[in-house]
Amino acid sequence: MNRVYIKTYGCQMNERDSEAVAAMLRGRGYSIVQAEDEADVVLLNTCSVRELAEQKAIGKAGRLLKQDQRKGRERIIGLMGCMVQNRGADILDSLPDLDLLVGTQKFHRVPEHLDALLATMRGQGPRPESIVDIETEAGSQNTIRAHVEEGRQISAFVSIMQGCNMKCSFCIVPKTRGPERARPMDDIVAEVAELVANGTKEVTLLGQIVNQYGVREFPYVDGKSPFVQLLEKVNAVEGLERIRFTSPHPVGFRQDLIDCYGRLDKLCENFHFPLQSGSDRILKAMRRPYTVERFKRIIDAVRANAPEVTVSTDVIVGFPGETEEDFERTRQVFEDVGFDMAFVFKYSVRPGTAAEPLGDSISDEVKSARNQELLAVLEKTSLRRNQSLLGTTQEVLVEAPAKRGEGMFLGRNRGHRKIIFPGDERLIGELVQVEITEAHVSHCIGELVLAGVR
Repeated sequence: MNRVYIKTYGCQMNERDSEAVAAMLRGRGYSIVQAEDEADVVLLNTCSVRELAEQKAIGKAGRLLKQDQRKGRERIIGLMGCMVQNRGADILDSLPDLDLLVGTQKFHRVPEHLDALLATMRGQGPRPESIVDIETEAGSQNTIRAHVEEGRQISAFVSIMQGCNMKCSFCIVPKTRGPERARPMDDIVAEVAELVANGTKEVTLLGQIVNQYGVREFPYVDGKSPFVQLLEKVNAVEGLERIRFTSPHPVGFRQDLIDCYGRLDKLCENFHFPLQSGSDRILKAMRRPYTVERFKRIIDAVRANAPEVTVSTDVIVGFPGETEEDFERTRQVFEDVGFDMAFVFKYSVRPGTAAEPLGDSISDEVKSARNQELLAVLEKTSLRRNQSLLGTTQEVLVEAPAKRGEGMFLGRNRGHRKIIFPGDERLIGELVQVEITEAHVSHCIGELVLAGVR
């Protein structure tokens, strides 16, 4: 009884946390399965940023518990992550039969908790009450480093810090992830080198506000922030081909980081840069300490160093008090900047945030209409950018077989564009040259240029 299924909701950091838990469980003798019906243990790694994500996780856990009751099946059902950290033992009020609740600073305790629960299921002691482990723990930022051990990771996430010190009025993350804590620089570089030795070609450095890495823990050197120092060290790892990071904040995105584009050869011409709103009035209400003009100047400065850079963003529509004029300003920023991709969210009240007393004054119909209007602008921009690649040859890191099309494979260029082309299995994990022949909104299609792989 040691087969575990893990389902992840939410962001890349949650995906990275799930990877680490899976690797730790494998090291303890557990096997990770890909179907919940095969599992003796089901773990749901939860998100608390949007109400819908919480509802999905609660609903899924409830259905699993009811199914097991109906079938007379005895197995462990547990929740981990941000929603657990936010709601704590209150989750048991609606789901009293859950076996395990683990917060964001206790992922490394999951194996020992499962050992204890499984021992009781084998008759080696009385079955305990639900285990709830959500206390803060010093040094927890250093525990999320184990990676999935089965197979090669072509592209890997590397967590460089935990927590957030920002006070955005809509955001629950400081409560669920705690204050900023940075991992030691040398430990991060060693992890990257280990990944590369096992075949990884690309790493994405993860932090809630990634460019705030170590600002209170490590000194500036020659005018360079700790994050820029880290980028330089990772860039020097032999055998690594590409570096990405997510997500930066306009606060702390200074000239030393801007200068990395065009200077560090492995840093990809692509970054995710959350806008949240194109209205300075709404940004102030959101407690986002920058102006739209400052946001745009940063993008212009990066583009001056790297003209081909692609930019994605996050935007919230329907924040309390957002007028048509406020929304029009956001739509205009989409036009002016020409984002390559965006995550557009409809505002939902998060209990415990500074914006909670403002209520939810914008109707869902208005939010949906604004959402669709931004997506229409985005679709136009994305198609135009993809069309600009027609006839060019792009360096593509091959990831996997494409979901559609016999003999077709999927990879990404340095700008994170999806590119599909005919190839074969031996190319997975390699850098190849692809000439772009077709452009669509979400991807390009091309032909392999047979000039060798690396």
